[in-house]
Amino acid sequence: MTIDSPARTATPNAAAAKPVAWHSLDPQAAIEQLQARPETGLSSAEVRDRLAQYGPNELEDVGGRSVWEILLGQFGDIMLLMLIGVAFVSAGLDLFEGWQGTQQANLSLAEGFQQGKFPFPKDALAIFVIVILNGTLGYLQESRAEKALSALKKLSSPRVRVQRDQQVLEVDAKELVPGDVMLIEAGNQVAADGRILELANLQIQEAALTGEAHAVDKQVNLTLDPETSLGDRLNLVFQGTEVIQGRGKVLVTETGMRTELGKIATMIQSVEAEETPLQQRMEQLGKALVTGSMVLVVLVVVGGTFALGWENFRKLLEVSLSMAVAVVPEGLPAVITVTLALGTQRMVRRHALIRKLPAVETLGSVTTICSDKTGTLTQNKMIVQALELCDRSVRVTGQGYEPFGSLQPVDAAGQVAEPIPAETLVQEAPDVYLLLSACVLCNDAILQCDKTVTDRGKSPWMIIGDPTEGGLLALAGKGNLNQEEWTKRYPRAAEIPFSSDRKRMSVFVRTDQAGPLSLAAITGPAKVLMASKGSPELLLERCDRVQSGAQARPLTPADRADILERNNQLASKGLRVLGLAYKPLDQLPPEANNHAPEQNGSATDPEQNLIWLGLVGMMDAPRPEVSEAVARCRMAGIRPMMITGDHQLTAKAIAQELGIAAEGDRVLTGTELEKMTQGELEEAVGRVSVYARVSPEHKLRIVKALQHQGKIAAMTGDGVNDAPALKQANIGIAMGITGTDASKEASDMVLLDDNFATIVAATEEGRVVYDNIRRFVKYILGSNIGEVLTIASAPLIIPISQVGGDLVPLTPLQILWMNLVTDGLPALALAMEPASPDVMQRPPHAPHEGIFARGLGAYMVRIGIVFAVVTIALMVWSYNYAQGTNHPESWKTMVFTSLCIAQMGHALAVRSETKLIVEMNMLSNPYVLWSVTLTTLLQLALVYLPPLQSFFGTSALDFTELLVCLGFSALIVVWIEGEKLFLRWFWNKR
Repeated sequence: MTIDSPARTATPNAAAAKPVAWHSLDPQAAIEQLQARPETGLSSAEVRDRLAQYGPNELEDVGGRSVWEILLGQFGDIMLLMLIGVAFVSAGLDLFEGWQGTQQANLSLAEGFQQGKFPFPKDALAIFVIVILNGTLGYLQESRAEKALSALKKLSSPRVRVQRDQQVLEVDAKELVPGDVMLIEAGNQVAADGRILELANLQIQEAALTGEAHAVDKQVNLTLDPETSLGDRLNLVFQGTEVIQGRGKVLVTETGMRTELGKIATMIQSVEAEETPLQQRMEQLGKALVTGSMVLVVLVVVGGTFALGWENFRKLLEVSLSMAVAVVPEGLPAVITVTLALGTQRMVRRHALIRKLPAVETLGSVTTICSDKTGTLTQNKMIVQALELCDRSVRVTGQGYEPFGSLQPVDAAGQVAEPIPAETLVQEAPDVYLLLSACVLCNDAILQCDKTVTDRGKSPWMIIGDPTEGGLLALAGKGNLNQEEWTKRYPRAAEIPFSSDRKRMSVFVRTDQAGPLSLAAITGPAKVLMASKGSPELLLERCDRVQSGAQARPLTPADRADILERNNQLASKGLRVLGLAYKPLDQLPPEANNHAPEQNGSATDPEQNLIWLGLVGMMDAPRPEVSEAVARCRMAGIRPMMITGDHQLTAKAIAQELGIAAEGDRVLTGTELEKMTQGELEEAVGRVSVYARVSPEHKLRIVKALQHQGKIAAMTGDGVNDAPALKQANIGIAMGITGTDASKEASDMVLLDDNFATIVAATEEGRVVYDNIRRFVKYILGSNIGEVLTIASAPLIIPISQVGGDLVPLTPLQILWMNLVTDGLPALALAMEPASPDVMQRPPHAPHEGIFARGLGAYMVRIGIVFAVVTIALMVWSYNYAQGTNHPESWKTMVFTSLCIAQMGHALAVRSETKLIVEMNMLSNPYVLWSVTLTTLLQLALVYLPPLQSFFGTSALDFTELLVCLGFSALIVVWIEGEKLFLRWFWNKR
């Protein structure tokens, strides 16, 4: 078909720059709208003008945060800011002390530095090192550049054929402009959106944009409703899709960021990254700790100054500095990062690749999984499910494209009988045998086995060609009909290719040299066999007989009604239905090789007086393991949802089969969703679990509606159309095998085996990680609170006049040692704790619960107080004891050592909330024993090795002092174990 229009030289009118529903215009109206000339194409001058008006046909990067912005952003954390302030104050105090020393010795500042009057600011330097390390760690996590846009750009064809200046040229795709006439053919990637002007058997694979598994047959003479969904716009082509078959002439209507691909790019770049639950909880933790610390600092400094006098202000300020350092868990960011990294390693072993570390913990908080259908819940393969012949119904079994399975007859009551043996198929079911033969002969695809595939989880059988035809070949294989053998036995003599107008394909094969397994026993002594497949309704109109067993009989009106009814039944189950027919011929008709459109329905048309064989119902079948995965999701309190661009009947059938939806549940379409307000949608997402015929914008709205309800949403997908929703979701999950680059780059996690069940395994690992994070937060902060209370109490307990004004039992450097080493190493070991047995038998925790929820805050305060009481008691005893020895400062080392050793017992006890230490299997996490042993030895090294004594300000303890430290430390473990026994008794009593 060719469209003519008058020559025009004017530039496009202003309306062309506004959004236009091009699918609602006929070709002539689209041409006039863009002032195009299909016969000659635009002139070079017009192209230049339009390039200036519309810009190049390429995706634009709106830009993100710079490297410096990301780096500086790491130091905005409230705990790091407080540490920076402490470091500056500490350095200032050291300088003030040095200045005082120089003044007293009547020295200049330079002389004071030379004579060592200025103390080495080791506390400030240590704090600055910690701040820089934490900032660098955060930067490395966050600095991964977004590559989703570059992945989309790969879908843009670099070169394209266009009609310009009355000739056909090949130009760069970025030079296309609205009004250009683009020529496409099989194998091309469409370079811009456009309205089809001419076509010949044009099929385009649009799965990346729409989610549909099968190629789309395009049409010219079609005008559609403006609200028609993307997957149903059969008169348009879209940038980034692939031409599978045929050719076409296309009027370019949209380029660059105005294409459907460009709209997706815009959405990807407009999605703002939200904080993960872990980041929100850590921010809450930081604010709580800093607030509490500042309150205590004010109380100590102001109250102490009021009680002890202004002359002790500097000493009280030193106390407050130690308190501020003590309250901040400096090692926590590193421990969390390592914990998440260990989680990613475990997930890789379960075929889930984590791209962004916080996603590990987010998985454990997921409440809803919004899954794409094609390639995620299904195999992305068109698999035959059922056959409907004149005298029988047959259910087909098997996996994917594997030519193995069974053909099981189904009676009128729906009961499945024993499979028909493939060896006796020609005798027991000659009509089925003839239908399978037609599937092989009327077919242009190739089914082959890739023997290099060794992965048991991946099928070696693959299709070259159209997926629908591939499904027919796999069906024939279940009846032992080998494609290579059949095509040799029945060589093709001619064909009438598929066209979108006829909606069918016919082939002519020679049967005069067929050999002993000839179809002649069924079809008669014909020399040529014609086989046809296509639209059931249109193909049935060409039939006057029907195959019944081994015989063909006249096709009655009742037969026609029955066939159409069966067709509707298959379609209502979401199956794609094809009809098959044949006709034996004495010779090859001359019209077979020269079939013209005007022959359709004429006396010379060979596609007349056919014999009806039957219906083939096929579907992009569900993955066999997904049903169990969905059941595990529900058991774990996670709600699965399906969001797809496919047809609503197909989506409903798959969802019901997998258990995502029940019979009678509503399926919400994109057209219905478009008319909803955001409030109405938020109400609907609580009830509707299946969404069909949706666009990328709709997917975004659904995910946002769930998030607005406080849900933690995971979104799975593999196509370009999924990328914006993947980026918006709390965790985006892309397919590793079938997924596009755009979907992977927009995701947080990639499934290496494209297996929905892997999501459940990854969720389990996420829950384990979250449980372990809570476990070591309890461990670390319990002792930190004890440290703060101990330091705060020192001015009230130790008389200033008797200790030379030194009120600080723990220096900032000693506190850093405890927080980084003494606490850090056992905390890392606790991150290796295995999963509890019920980890996937309980619902996810409240998505936005605070870090202190479910008793964690009460535990930390309670244990912190116990730490403080025991340590203060030790401090009083050790101070009085030390005054009678040669080392009056040893009481500080005893306090320091006691706190460190107490944490070792705490690490052993905190592994379980209910089991005593003696009841736990130490070999289930041997890392805890190793870390406790190593940390204890390191602490003893600080006490007894002179170089470390000098640096950390410790002194050697005698045997009695060391035993006292061990005894007081053991009291804390006794308390924790006693709590477990009390709770066990309390619950048993209830």
